Amino acid sequence: MDRLGTGIGWRPEIADGIAELPGVDWVEVVAENICPGHLPPAVQALRARGTTVVPHGVSLGLGGAERPDPGRLAALAERAEALGAPLVTEHIAFVRAGGPLTASPAMEAGHLLPVPRTRDALDVLCENVRIAQDALPVPLAVENIAALVNWPGEEMTEGQFLAELVERTGVRLLIDVANLHTNLVNRNEDPATALDELPVEAIAYVHVAGGIERDGVWHDTHAHPVTRPVLDVLAELCARVTPPGVLLERDEDFPATGELAAELDAIRTVLKEAPTPTVLPAPAPAPVPRPLRATGVAVPRGLATATATGTVGATGTATTTATGTAGATGTAGATGTSTSIGTAGTTGTAASTTDAARQRLAVAQTALLSALVAGTPAPEGFDRRRLLIQSRALAAKRASVVAKIAPELPDILGGDYRPGFLAYARHRPMRHGYRQDAMDFAVHLLAEGRPADPDAHRRLTQWWRDRAGPKPPRGGPAHRLAHAVRRALHRR
Repeated sequence: MDRLGTGIGWRPEIADGIAELPGVDWVEVVAENICPGHLPPAVQALRARGTTVVPHGVSLGLGGAERPDPGRLAALAERAEALGAPLVTEHIAFVRAGGPLTASPAMEAGHLLPVPRTRDALDVLCENVRIAQDALPVPLAVENIAALVNWPGEEMTEGQFLAELVERTGVRLLIDVANLHTNLVNRNEDPATALDELPVEAIAYVHVAGGIERDGVWHDTHAHPVTRPVLDVLAELCARVTPPGVLLERDEDFPATGELAAELDAIRTVLKEAPTPTVLPAPAPAPVPRPLRATGVAVPRGLATATATGTVGATGTATTTATGTAGATGTAGATGTSTSIGTAGTTGTAASTTDAARQRLAVAQTALLSALVAGTPAPEGFDRRRLLIQSRALAAKRASVVAKIAPELPDILGGDYRPGFLAYARHRPMRHGYRQDAMDFAVHLLAEGRPADPDAHRRLTQWWRDRAGPKPPRGGPAHRLAHAVRRALHRR
């Protein structure tokens, strides 16, 4: 792996400051926030002076039950090529659930949620990673995430889970030391133990970020200064391996450029003072041999992978019934569903084993996400208090992101925006991203005759009409509601 050096996450709000920071060797951009044909001028200027730019994806959902979407993979590949990136990165997380595998409405989390550390989840993740590797023009590295909740019935530690993932796929690792600290506070998982179990020679680079502790729970906010305990975890990592790159992340409440420079200096100090590591960075792991397609050649179990990448349904191929069922009624259809996922069977073809694991994982993830964003009962075995904290955090994030994407809504609604949106989000999952969420919120308000103020109602109506188009797409409750709003407005 080429040395990256010390970098910072590029965000438009701090673009000018980043251009002035001394000693920034590289930057990371959120892949979904840039357009390959229209790169921000500040990013183009960084590239022109030789600064490496790495795209960091947040929406693939490699830890989800369904196979990665080919369109999302193509978009990530396009951004890697446009930036001339040496690698791309994503997360070990799921970001959506429901859909064909559970015969229930699809839901989006709008956030990175943890994958259960089970054989089922690992089998699915390994196949998803291989699909992504095949579709991308450069190497892939995947990141450990922070978690507020523990899955019941986990079968591996984080270090064991990541080590086997690397062994089976050859994928690189992006290790976030702030997330290791988060899991110490929230899940009582010792960062040193995780680092001891990790294949540290597979690390592509490291994330460092700030957070805050409230009521005994650590929130990985990326909006606060980096704390000493997080730098201590970085030092622990550097005692084991010299990371090819270290990057400072900041996403909210951006400080003055001088404060960012001081945080970068603190990171450099840790790197400089680290003892000689016991492990040196290794070359990229040898790729795991892919099974030959349509040949009938036997492949050792654990390395075999299903080759279909276009369809996500498992109908007719799953041989093991998922524990519990995802009903087709209710908001997310997961009420009363057991989240026990178990280990995939050892008999049958690789494809049927993987599809059965996908179905079990889909049921479990749908039950969890439904409890978090649709108000259904907490799945068995989860800490209800932690689920409530996570649920409130997800709703608060939705409100903040929608306010950024559609700043006219807080302007129109004033002080009623945030409480109104949180009430709306309590039992209404996000379906098609934040922009559609903003539209759905406006439809919800107008259908209820809100806001009561005539001027605000007129402005919201016009805002919605300007974006809805003459004929909204058909199908689905949101669109039926939109048509009802149109009829009501037409009668005015």
